[in-house]
Amino acid sequence: MRNMVRFVRAAVLGLFAAGLACSALPQEVGSRPLLLDRKPGDGPQLLVLGTAHWANPGKDMVNVAVDDMLAPGRQAQIEVLLEQLAAFRPTLIALEWPQNLQGRLDATYADYRAGKLTLNASEHQQIGYRLAAKLNLPRIHAVDWNLAPPGEESAYDFPEWAAKHGQTASFQALFARVEADSVRLAANESVPHWLLRMNEPAALLANHRSYFDVAGFGDAESQPGAAWVGTWYARNLRIFTNLTRLPATKQDRILVIYGAGHAFLLRQFAQESNAFRLVNVGQVLVR
Repeated sequence: MRNMVRFVRAAVLGLFAAGLACSALPQEVGSRPLLLDRKPGDGPQLLVLGTAHWANPGKDMVNVAVDDMLAPGRQAQIEVLLEQLAAFRPTLIALEWPQNLQGRLDATYADYRAGKLTLNASEHQQIGYRLAAKLNLPRIHAVDWNLAPPGEESAYDFPEWAAKHGQTASFQALFARVEADSVRLAANESVPHWLLRMNEPAALLANHRSYFDVAGFGDAESQPGAAWVGTWYARNLRIFTNLTRLPATKQDRILVIYGAGHAFLLRQFAQESNAFRLVNVGQVLVR
């Protein structure tokens, strides 16, 4: 297996070296046009809505407590949010849901449309299912990938490295700072306004900058922090690639509902690749 990995790596490096020396590379990979050939403005519109996890699964390193989104007051605010998002007229909706579990997503969405499912508090269902049904969309698309990275788990375990190298205080200070800077829903604040604040460019950048501090956990012999951040970039690149494979044309409008930590990179990849015409949340949600 390791020999195969080295062979593939060498082949890829050779391909890019050849590309620098020769412009006669094929213009398509199979039947899929190259993104390199896509001109600005030729892709579908893309709106990335970053959000907290409303059902509080507790699976993230930093988990923000969220109000009960099933409470009547919050339900009324979510209805306003859905009206504002519906004005964007998305033709495809994509969720932070494992792509290999698309069948389960199809089944539960079909149950909801048939009146057989009581929605839980998650942003998947409260925004994704309700909006898709409101717009009479036949399907919601699963685009997530979150499997284990290659190699030994210890190569990415920067909290353990910090504990063994006298940097527990630095680790705790970083995550206390990230938690303190999280964009929280105030008691008297509406859900649309909260999401608007969360998706402001400055807020997305502030969230993203913490990964550079994570990358700093390591030394000349071992760099688990940088390795972990590398897997974070790789995961988001896989998600982005899944978005580029949606059945979309230039006329389509894609809404992506994802954890806010992903929003910065997904937007960055969209801009750099020319794959999409990026729409800002501030152009859709109203204060």
